[in-house]
Amino acid sequence: MAALRGRLAGAVRPLISADLVEAPAPHTLLDGLVALPDRRQQAYAALGLGFWLGAPLHAARLLGRAGRRRELHLLLRWWARGLRQHLGIRLEVDGLHHIDPQERYVVTPLHEGFADTVALFHLPLALRFAARDELFDWRHFGAVLRDTGQLVVCPEAGAVSYRQLHRQAPAVFASGESLVLFPQGSILGIETDFRAGPFALAAALNRSILPVVLTGSHRVWEHPYTPRLRYGQRVTMSVLEPLPATEVAALGARGARAEVQRRLKARALAGDLAAPRRYVPARDGYWDGYAFEIDPAFVELRAEIARHRAGQQQAAS
Repeated sequence: MAALRGRLAGAVRPLISADLVEAPAPHTLLDGLVALPDRRQQAYAALGLGFWLGAPLHAARLLGRAGRRRELHLLLRWWARGLRQHLGIRLEVDGLHHIDPQERYVVTPLHEGFADTVALFHLPLALRFAARDELFDWRHFGAVLRDTGQLVVCPEAGAVSYRQLHRQAPAVFASGESLVLFPQGSILGIETDFRAGPFALAAALNRSILPVVLTGSHRVWEHPYTPRLRYGQRVTMSVLEPLPATEVAALGARGARAEVQRRLKARALAGDLAAPRRYVPARDGYWDGYAFEIDPAFVELRAEIARHRAGQQQAAS
């Protein structure tokens, strides 16, 4: 089996392109959720994903149900490294010296796609994630989220969702885990404005904030915009200096949100990391009905979204 994987990996690697001009991807897996450009890559993906999305995640569910958190975290770190190697992700990490492994943070990463999770499990922390409610309805994957104790958030529910999170989060920190909250609440692109919830939670529970820049992960699997799976992508993760609980308290939730957003996006756009995902409504759609705003720093895009929403309201009246 290992020899077969090696031959297939060698066969498909020259066919992988990081350019925007790509061959069609008509060969699918997982009921069409994943698409690949040829049968060799399809076979390689079927072997790798068949394993990494199978037995290890089933074992994670069993450990989660049994409440064996330490063993669960060890397994998930091993799983993330194995899946990264299968996908050929070239993960570049810096800033790990900023992390105190004994601290329990509110971790606030930029968000581009599902590969973000694979990268984040390389941090020297026990992590619990807050995930969108719709992901808990996914076949197989939703069961993994539930059984491993991940928290549910629904940005469209606003204050109701925050109160639920506020009730659940203390138990996460009490167990020695850090809580990952994606402040953009979507994977539209770097232009998405940060939501207040993660920063209000950190202020309310007296927790330090760990900002993490993640870029390039959208190129691995850009669901829901395309089912295409790309091997050999460069993903960069830069851990910034934490915002201590005392500073969060001094700034307040609004000030902490502005400071962390400024620092994360400045680092992501500095030019030395993998290019971040950009939100282009003509390509990606307007996502009516989803709760998101555009960062005021991106003036033209914010104005375009405002015009679109005004037109929608006028058409509905």
